[in-house]
Amino acid sequence: MSIFHLAYTVSDLDSARQFYGELLGCKEGRSTETWVDFNFFGHQLSLHVGEVVKRSKTSSVVDNVSVPIPHFGCVLEWSDFHDLASKLQSKGMDFIINPSVRFEGLTGEQITMFFEDFSGNALEFKAYQNPSEMFSK
Repeated sequence: MSIFHLAYTVSDLDSARQFYGELLGCKEGRSTETWVDFNFFGHQLSLHVGEVVKRSKTSSVVDNVSVPIPHFGCVLEWSDFHDLASKLQSKGMDFIINPSVRFEGLTGEQITMFFEDFSGNALEFKAYQNPSEMFSK
């Protein structure tokens, strides 16, 4: 099993801890005064205080919906996606793209949602109806 590592920037660690730790439920790992690691759904997310990456003015259209670029996130199990979406909705999350199905009835059918962390970083979480189709053409 390979674990993905991503280092990204946030405006401050207190709001990062609130968003990733408290809201998303990610366990905090090592940290210093300038960065913090989280177990991001089984992957290592290192958040460093710095200039937050700005979104591109170029739109990328996926299944006729414009998605924010750049973004990062995680592919979850179908039920875990729904649990997280319900939790975020109950907390009043302001979604960039509400939880919705993409490629309905096609190979790679998935449910997805986009939202921002407290630093303005765009995140996507998704789940595949049939996980074996994740890399299918």
